[in-house]
Formats: sequence, structure tokens, C-alpha cells
Amino acid sequence: MSKDTADIEREIEETRERMAGTIDQLLHRSHPKTIISREIAAVKAHYVDVETGQPRTDNILKTVGGVAGVVAVFVLVRTIAR
Repeated sequence: MSKDTADIEREIEETRERMAGTIDQLLHRSHPKTIISREIAAVKAHYVDVETGQPRTDNILKTVGGVAGVVAVFVLVRTIAR
């Protein structure tokens, strides 16, 4: 009977340790600095090839074209509104 109790206590302690590790991982993943770092890495990966370090000109040109289009629309609307 005491062996069963000792086994149960050991299992409870192992579960506590696993849960503490999981909680630590969740706290790290949800920390604002970690989230910001992850998002910055994702944006950089969109514009620079991670493996070669070469810029992804197609994505850069798409972004520049989109920004230029939005600016052109604002200028056009402002010109018409005068």
C-alpha cells in the first residue's frame, strides 16, 4: 500500500514539473518582446531570403507598388477635392 502511495506521489511530482515547464514555455511565448521578435523575423523573412540572405525583389517591388498606388490615390483625391 505504501508503494502505491509513493508511486502516486512521484507521478504527482512529475506532473507538477511538466506543468511548470509548460507554463514557463507559455509565458515566454506570450511575452511582448518574444512576440515582437517573432513578428520582426517574419517581416524580414518576407523581404529577405533566410537561407541565402538575398533580397526578395518581387516582394519588395509589390510593396513599393502598393505604397505608390495608395499615395497616387490620395494625391488624386486631394486634387479633385480642391
